[in-house]
Amino acid sequence: MAKKSRKYIFVVGGVISGVGKGITVSSIGKILQSRGLKVTAIKIDPYVNVDAGTMNPTEHGEVYVLDDGDECDQDMGNYERFLDITLTRQNYMTTGRVYQSVINKERNLEYGGKCVQVVPHIPQEIISRIEKAGVKADADVVVVEIGGTVGEYENILFLETARMMKLHAKDDVMFVMVSYVPVPRNIGEMKTKPTQHAVRNLNAAGIQPDIIIARSVVPLDQKRKDKLALFCNVSSEAIISAPDVENIYEVPVNFEKDHLGNLVLKLLNLPKRGANGRFGGWQRFAKKIKSYENGINIAIVGKYFDTGDFTLSDSYISVIEAVKYSAFHLKRRPKLTWLNSKDFERNPRKLQMLSNFDGIIVPGGFGGKGIEGKLKVIEYARTKKIPYLGLCYGMQLAMIEYARNVLKIKDANTAEIKPKGKHLVIDVMPEQKAKLKMKNYGGSMRLGSYKAILKEGTIAKKAYGGTKVIFERHRHRYEVNPQYLEKLEKAGMVFSGVSPDGILMEIAELSQKDHPFFVGTQFHPEFKARPLSPHPLFSEFMRSAIKRSQ
Repeated sequence: MAKKSRKYIFVVGGVISGVGKGITVSSIGKILQSRGLKVTAIKIDPYVNVDAGTMNPTEHGEVYVLDDGDECDQDMGNYERFLDITLTRQNYMTTGRVYQSVINKERNLEYGGKCVQVVPHIPQEIISRIEKAGVKADADVVVVEIGGTVGEYENILFLETARMMKLHAKDDVMFVMVSYVPVPRNIGEMKTKPTQHAVRNLNAAGIQPDIIIARSVVPLDQKRKDKLALFCNVSSEAIISAPDVENIYEVPVNFEKDHLGNLVLKLLNLPKRGANGRFGGWQRFAKKIKSYENGINIAIVGKYFDTGDFTLSDSYISVIEAVKYSAFHLKRRPKLTWLNSKDFERNPRKLQMLSNFDGIIVPGGFGGKGIEGKLKVIEYARTKKIPYLGLCYGMQLAMIEYARNVLKIKDANTAEIKPKGKHLVIDVMPEQKAKLKMKNYGGSMRLGSYKAILKEGTIAKKAYGGTKVIFERHRHRYEVNPQYLEKLEKAGMVFSGVSPDGILMEIAELSQKDHPFFVGTQFHPEFKARPLSPHPLFSEFMRSAIKRSQ
């Protein structure tokens, strides 16, 4: 059988980080999908961490979890959502992961006694991983995002890898630079010089960009396109304007206005073909959501928002997008407010502001900071009958709040905060105890997709359309302590989703006789929400919030 000719697109960043490389990769992939091509995406992060699992969300944003349990960068979530595909650990790599693999091979004599060197063995390992990801997905095109910006020391080996791939397969490899073009407020003119310098840094690594995605607050005019073309050695048609947009789902549509799809096909020597109906559906979605006027007020109460004097909503990006999808599906415009749980600890009187919201979400997290504030929020939502959705830690804390205030177990707690507490309503999973004792933290939680069985006559069963078995993604070490199940159930808590062996409580809820919507999940439903197929639990939550708003 002839070897499949596979194309590779490398996406790199210039001038500043956070410029939108992940959305660019997702958008390019979406456009190529609309041309009938099978696409997969890879994220390369240059840090030495083996994965994103041990990093605080305020350091690097949300930790995204795949079906196979890999803990990775939030851009992997963008890829899955835009392309509506399921990725695997082969689609993600870090400097640490690559070096770990090479060192393990050396220890196993897989290099046949050779002197193992940074070059060529590290780039060869990276190339091997990129090619394997393409083969596993049977992809026509592999879009590879190299994290960070050009000119950073950390990126050198990944850029060298890309250069080597281009050298050996000229017509099958192309480069896209996503660069920022500022409009300084006091000058009032768009400046191209930072991008020119970024391109020269890329040239110094032996790479010439084929396309420049020019990010800015406003669209580029033709004069700036011509100037970038002249000084960056690309054609004017290859300068794609990428102005700020109201929502990221407009980005593929805007790219197509500059004929990006046709340009990529041309540069990769692929037959020219028009967009199919799938892209039409995406265009209608991006257009429709701008027309929704009726708002719905949702509070997201977390503790990973503050980074210095700034707010980092990226810590909960999948939750935010999942709320949007369900709101859009119900023809509502979500109005999201980020509330720091620590504020309710400092000033409990602020709890009264929660009555202004149609729904409250407490997302996942770790550790003791801000927890008493979250418990106060959960109690307020329960007693004031405000629709509540607790995710992972948000479910665990709901159990603690219920135990303290309904069962009157005042010292109810979680082993995560008080390991030797008298009443550990939330306890460490048995198989996790040895791992914690050995300080085996990285990649050792209950991770990835697991099955759960739903109970008849519950909110959960109704939300999932009556299905009995569901599969959802997990990321936790702790669970509802079986010793307290009977007490919780007698007091009115309903465990509507359980593991097949009946040991792990996956979904907890209150009867709608007692509360319009009070649901917690041990898993993370946000990781499976998609723009055109919202997650059923978020949609059921939003329906309840809409009823409250009316």
